[in-house]
Amino acid sequence: MTTTDSPVLRVAGRPVARYITRPELPARLSPRPYLHPVTTLAGTAVTELSPADHTHHLGVGVAVPDVEGHNFWGGRTYVRDQGPTELDNHGAQRHTTFQLRDPDGFVEELRWVAAGVELLRERRTVAATELTDSAWALDFTFSVTNVTSAPLSIGSPATNGRPGAAYGGFFWRARKEATAPDVFTAGTEGEARIHGTRADWLALTGSTWTLVLAGATDDTRRDPWFVRTAEYPGVGSSLAYDERLPIEPGDTVVRRIVTVVADGRLGRDEAAALVRKAVNQ
Repeated sequence: MTTTDSPVLRVAGRPVARYITRPELPARLSPRPYLHPVTTLAGTAVTELSPADHTHHLGVGVAVPDVEGHNFWGGRTYVRDQGPTELDNHGAQRHTTFQLRDPDGFVEELRWVAAGVELLRERRTVAATELTDSAWALDFTFSVTNVTSAPLSIGSPATNGRPGAAYGGFFWRARKEATAPDVFTAGTEGEARIHGTRADWLALTGSTWTLVLAGATDDTRRDPWFVRTAEYPGVGSSLAYDERLPIEPGDTVVRRIVTVVADGRLGRDEAAALVRKAVNQ
């Protein structure tokens, strides 16, 4: 599933993530580059790859279920008045080149291709930085440009008629354990209260680890959070929650998510302090 062209990100000399640039995956999984495994500084894995419950969940990356009708998420497509449906409509994100590649990060160019046509061109910037001796930050920015001659739009199952299923954008498939992780923000806690809401940051805590995700731009903070803990552990930032996101020819959509990856179960104050440091450094 991997190739030799798979950078390893390091923090303080320790490997914390591997980036799979050219995965060998079936078309149904919407092949795309991803980070896996991502680990804490102590070595605890905090991502999953193609788990049995959702084989198209690929660690950490960008996945969108509807780009002008093409599936860049993987799996079935939600069709209005019909439900999840197997369609031959899957696209692929194709690595073009690294503009920059260092031990702690990279800048990458990608092409989003479906049905033989390039729809979007992406610049992806990923950086890993040390925060403390038990926490580091993954800074992930993606900029997608409409390279076609016509307007296109990004949608989700929610915009196609399935309430609450507004997944699509930056997505982190977290470690699955015997007990579901806890989730909280600065003001509330629990999947039911947080899913679909806007919050500057969100924390997911497992048995011995914590992830704290934050939108690092105004546009990103306006996107509601997609949260799952009971069915499976996963968090995303929704590009198309209430309505489709239009992109005119030549226009670019930019989003930046910074994630604190920490050993231990952080409390609210610790999570807030670390994510503030991560976003502002």
